[in-house]
Amino acid sequence: MHAKVPQSELEARLGRFRMRMDAVNPGWELAIISSNVNLYYLTGTMQDAILLIPRDGEATLWVRRSYTRAVDESSFPQIRPMQSYRAAAEAMGTIPGTGYLETEHVTLAMYNRIRKYFPFRDARSIDGVMADIRSVKSPYERVLMEKAGEIHRHVLEDLAPGLLRKGMSEADFSAELYTVMVREGHHGIVRFGIAGAEIMLGLIGFGESSIYPTYLDSPGGNAGMSPAVPLLGSRERKLKKGDLVFCDIGCGYHGYHTDKTMTYVFEGTLPDEAVRIHEKCLDIQDRIVPLLRPGAIPSQIYEAVTADLGPVFLENFMGFGDRKVQFLGHGIGLEIAENPVIARGFDTPLEEGMVIALEPKKGIKGIGMVGTENTFIVTPSGGRSITGNNPGLIRVG
Repeated sequence: MHAKVPQSELEARLGRFRMRMDAVNPGWELAIISSNVNLYYLTGTMQDAILLIPRDGEATLWVRRSYTRAVDESSFPQIRPMQSYRAAAEAMGTIPGTGYLETEHVTLAMYNRIRKYFPFRDARSIDGVMADIRSVKSPYERVLMEKAGEIHRHVLEDLAPGLLRKGMSEADFSAELYTVMVREGHHGIVRFGIAGAEIMLGLIGFGESSIYPTYLDSPGGNAGMSPAVPLLGSRERKLKKGDLVFCDIGCGYHGYHTDKTMTYVFEGTLPDEAVRIHEKCLDIQDRIVPLLRPGAIPSQIYEAVTADLGPVFLENFMGFGDRKVQFLGHGIGLEIAENPVIARGFDTPLEEGMVIALEPKKGIKGIGMVGTENTFIVTPSGGRSITGNNPGLIRVG
């Protein structure tokens, strides 16, 4: 069996949840957690289950399947089996007038099933509360993320260049890279909190394929296998001399992710202007890193950095054409995209222990996507990279 999340860790997380709920939802009486990632965060196991958190009572994890696995995996103190929500509701007794749910995750069908047994009059969101408490990583979480970061660094900086060979397809490279990642310790999946955002590794493209439009909220692009499966990479696009290889992928260890982008140049060189643009992206990252300190305001970082870039550089910065993202970095943890975000509208100060992926990038017509991405822990002395610091454009061949 894998190591359990320590009970003390789970107790601390639940304590932070209760404190945050008291602060933003005074008078709350019942929260119901049902999404896999939040269930894991609060209980240490992912099952077909609901976690009931009454304000004035003990939280209980009610498991439909598999109760046996939940007990094996979790150190959560109250785990009980159920055939349906009826058992959980009957054990609750009085149902309050307002229930707090993960409105970003609960479908209408599931909402109706919950309301059948928990007939509260009003439903309110706890998505913001969960995002807030998950944004600051505990020492336990940071250890796992540092391990993910070391795997990530080793694979993309040391091993991936040796996989590239003339004539291989994007799909070939993705498949071989995935095998290496798992062998080195990657947990095999990259999680997003956005419904329908399926992904295996990330965005991998040769040349202009890396600026092909994608539905993901990311600067880079990817044609994918087909319109039905816009993932991994194209079987048709083959690696040739002079190609820029763009590799923006996640890596995870025991549930926790890092995000990193590495670029390679295959058997040739890029035009000097493309290299200068890439180096400018590196400079932007280096400018932001010392600002990742407790008390810094993400929106102010964004405004200060982008204000100095100028209209020429901003064209195709953080994307290409009419598809550009409006951020410079994003929080990361159990999912790739978490709070905080280095963007307008994010005015809550940074805290020590937050983890942020910075990714200044720029698309270049005829070349592809240049730039960088690394994952940083917020510390009193600024951001500390846990995914390495290789500048990219690694020459291969």
